[in-house]
Amino acid sequence: MGNINGKVVLITGGASGIGAEVARRLHAKGANLVLTDLDGPALTELAGRLGGSRVLTVVADVRDAAAMAAAAAQAVDRFGGIDVVMANAGIGSFGSMRNIDPEAFKKVIDVNVTGVFNTVHAALPSLVQRRGYVLMVSSLAAFVAGPGMAAYTASKAAVENLANALRLEVAHLGVDVGSAHMSWIDTPMVQELKDELGAFQKMLASMPGPLSKTTSVQECGAAFVAGIEARKRRVYCPRWVGLFRWVRPLVSTPVAERDLRKSAPELVEGLDAEAAVMGRNFSARTEALEK
Repeated sequence: MGNINGKVVLITGGASGIGAEVARRLHAKGANLVLTDLDGPALTELAGRLGGSRVLTVVADVRDAAAMAAAAAQAVDRFGGIDVVMANAGIGSFGSMRNIDPEAFKKVIDVNVTGVFNTVHAALPSLVQRRGYVLMVSSLAAFVAGPGMAAYTASKAAVENLANALRLEVAHLGVDVGSAHMSWIDTPMVQELKDELGAFQKMLASMPGPLSKTTSVQECGAAFVAGIEARKRRVYCPRWVGLFRWVRPLVSTPVAERDLRKSAPELVEGLDAEAAVMGRNFSARTEALEK
């Protein structure tokens, strides 16, 4: 793809975090943006800061196939088509499989997996017409499971394979497909987990080496933009995340799990206790966006 100037890019979860950072960077390079999110005021604020006529905002829930089809139709009406889709909208829950509300588990899968499908499915006719590019946002969690985060890790593993399957289906049509994999990024979601959950802070502090560190949204945004411009099959942020894709068969062996199995009971007990006190399995912000 190279030059993104004049291209039409649809980004879900575009009002904050990685989505907003990528939007700012692509807008500066001349892209036309279609930004969707549940947070209407944040979308409006971002569009105002970007300025100009190259931004279309749509308040839409990625779980709603009709809403995403309408968003894609608005993009085509406004800009003539869609060249790039970044399926970025996602949420995380906390709590063990024994104690999480089943509806909370389902919600994570609906947003993180079905939402990606709805987004890409709606845009595919235009992407095929323009020989475009799809970037599905997965995670390091696709390679490494974490106790107390079963719904999130399962959903991100699913997203990776959605990308792998779609790549095979549309390569002959000139459409390229990539998946993005990040460690802890300093997004609102991660900030909220740190603020609200003491158990999460302990887990982060106990992780070895780079796994205990958070990466800036700016660094992640730069990596995503480079991936979009190069139509990459995989985007990693930081780069060391890519190593886990190659050692994935090893990380779930008894030897590799030994230390984590020792700390998991205390971690899970702490997450479940805090979830019980709060009466929810999501951050306050995620809960508020549903109202």
